[in-house]
Amino acid sequence: MTDRAIIVGASSGIGEALARELADAGYEVGLAARRTERMTEIGASLPTKAYVATIDVTDTDDARRGFRELTGAMGDVSLVVLSAGVGHVNRDLEWGPERETIDVNVRGFTALATAAMAYFESRSADDGHLVGISSVAATFGNGGAPAYNASKAFVSTYLEGLRHRQADRETENEVTITTVEPGFVDTAMAMGDDDDLFWMASPETAAAQIARAIRRERDHVYVTRRWRLVAWLLKAMPEPVVRRLVS
Repeated sequence: MTDRAIIVGASSGIGEALARELADAGYEVGLAARRTERMTEIGASLPTKAYVATIDVTDTDDARRGFRELTGAMGDVSLVVLSAGVGHVNRDLEWGPERETIDVNVRGFTALATAAMAYFESRSADDGHLVGISSVAATFGNGGAPAYNASKAFVSTYLEGLRHRQADRETENEVTITTVEPGFVDTAMAMGDDDDLFWMASPETAAAQIARAIRRERDHVYVTRRWRLVAWLLKAMPEPVVRRLVS
């Protein structure tokens, strides 16, 4: 049986790299994002069959409808990855960037996470896998990008809630839910120092580690693994110390 995956936010960065990683592993891939032309180019370069759906997650009703249409076109989908996200440095607290971050990272994410869960729970197959791309930024507040860090805290906590919900349900459908918290990844959204190669991972390295977590059905994974220690330290430090380090 052919494995099929949908990646929302597949037109660049981690989403694109993961689409290529999964296709190399034999998955047929549904590519969903706003940039139709770019996704068509990516799909044509994959070694397996690709499907393209134009989805703007800020239009939640249309995004959910587009997701359902994509699953219908692909047939049985066992894996959904929610990778769409935006982030802005916004110390002046301009409303536009804050609103966009909330619309994409919170409203859009939740709209498609609930659509994916509804799909998995309606399948005749007894398993499914939802992967959400959060961030190590979920661990702490950031004066330079307050909405971004808060939105990723929402993503991580929401996925944890879905795991609790799944564990409490008496159902034949076993849905694995994986939270991915990357550190600095060399994408257009990176907020780290591009010259710090120790901390900055390539999208391909991130995708390989995420694919490994998918195969192992992990609940939670840091990318790269060194960020596990960083996250633990940030959680353990008093807030004034964290503020001096990250703001």
